[in-house]
Amino acid sequence: MAQLYFEYGAMGSGKSIEILKVAHNYESQGKRVLLLTPLIDDRFGQGMVASRIGLKRPAQAISEQTDLYAMIENGQGEKPAAVLIDEAQFLTPTQVDQLALVVDDLAIPVMAFGLKQDAFNTLFAGSKRLLEVADKLEEMKTICSFCGKKATTQLRFADGQPQYTGAQVQIGGDEAYLPTCRYHWHHPILTMIPQ
Repeated sequence: MAQLYFEYGAMGSGKSIEILKVAHNYESQGKRVLLLTPLIDDRFGQGMVASRIGLKRPAQAISEQTDLYAMIENGQGEKPAAVLIDEAQFLTPTQVDQLALVVDDLAIPVMAFGLKQDAFNTLFAGSKRLLEVADKLEEMKTICSFCGKKATTQLRFADGQPQYTGAQVQIGGDEAYLPTCRYHWHHPILTMIPQ
């Protein structure tokens, strides 16, 4: 039975490597997957899913205006065995609802991977909707950059200083964010923040 999965975690928890692994597993069995990534995430080039350890592959880039249900229903060729979405926090709530219809009406499993909340500990709209409607939720874990406890969020920094205000979306990786526990999000060790 097809289901809508949401695997979430702080930055550095291995979400992108996991989506690449899932795609490989399906394809090694001769099954086609539809790999999607939001157009806004251009860290490695538009339409690219890449992990911090260097693995990457092309994906279909989608915008906030993309009707995911229509795209998948009217897709060319063989129906995909699964739809995999990287950086799912950037989906709109409407797109998440479209993915739920892909699962319910088209019987295609959908696996979404992304952050739960932003650097200010506020839910992203796409993540909030996924938490509300997903059939299965799984937290991917990583450790705090300062103490080694479980990281629950990410600290945005610039010029060695923590950033607690600003735009919700600021595309970046290790040069701009550190995974942290709640305590060290509030009390980072400034000497350990990259300059």
